Amino acid sequence: VGAITLAIVSFGGITGADKRCQDLAMKAGIGDHTFHAYLSTENPLVNAKDRIGGGPWTNAKGLKVADSVAALHSPAMKGDHTIFIDENGTDIHGQWDAAATNEHDILTGTKADGTVSTGKTCMDWTSDAANVTATVGHSDGMGPGKATTGNYPSWNSSHDAMDCSDTAPRGGAGRIYCFAVD
Repeated sequence: VGAITLAIVSFGGITGADKRCQDLAMKAGIGDHTFHAYLSTENPLVNAKDRIGGGPWTNAKGLKVADSVAALHSPAMKGDHTIFIDENGTDIHGQWDAAATNEHDILTGTKADGTVSTGKTCMDWTSDAANVTATVGHSDGMGPGKATTGNYPSWNSSHDAMDCSDTAPRGGAGRIYCFAVD
């Protein structure tokens, strides 16, 4: 699993996002697995939790992310900058790293339980319009001022991005989570 940096939100749908995950896994030397983007869609209805395999998952440094889908979506699972890293093993800048630009918002279009967040999927990952939005999680599990209350700790469902045209204003960089399904 890794949080992959993308400059766009319009991936060409979920198939395009999966291809992006696979391409970046190949580039990072871990393409011997099949990778899927942790994204939900509305049409057709696809829940992110149903498309990532059964686990267990480790990150690019070999640290355990979760043993199962149930563990990944348990209330105890929180964002953690040492676990949710990119495909190259690099930490994602977040609230924990005050010296860097915050990029901890990870696009999911998903509620905390792994199901679709209706109306918040950048039109099923086909739009980069300013009048649509997407749900994001926090890779570091922190909100403003390192807050760890409310939804801030959620790795997959912290808040909505400002819009799908630019994820940066609230702490994003157009990143997605990618999971090995095999």
